[in-house]
Amino acid sequence: MSEKEPFPAEQKAAILVSLQRYFDENYEIELNELQSSLLLDYIMAEIAPFAYNRGVEDAQAFFSARTADLPGVCFEDVLTYWESRGSARVVRRKP
Repeated sequence: MSEKEPFPAEQKAAILVSLQRYFDENYEIELNELQSSLLLDYIMAEIAPFAYNRGVEDAQAFFSARTADLPGVCFEDVLTYWESRGSARVVRRKP
């Protein structure tokens, strides 16, 4: 898989078969391998960046939500050496 080729050969072959089937079943147009490959190239260059950018935004929102309350999720009491001597330390939610 090269820098310009986003899919391994097996995946690309399966995608091309799917595109050919989609056009055949929905539009009664039979695409050959070159036509379906050019269509895939177009979709990857023109449309896929929208999905990629959305995925990045979703990942950013996910991690931001998880880290927004980090002190509340991961909290350890201070000056507890004498109280908890001999017992395991537990990280817990902030009271």
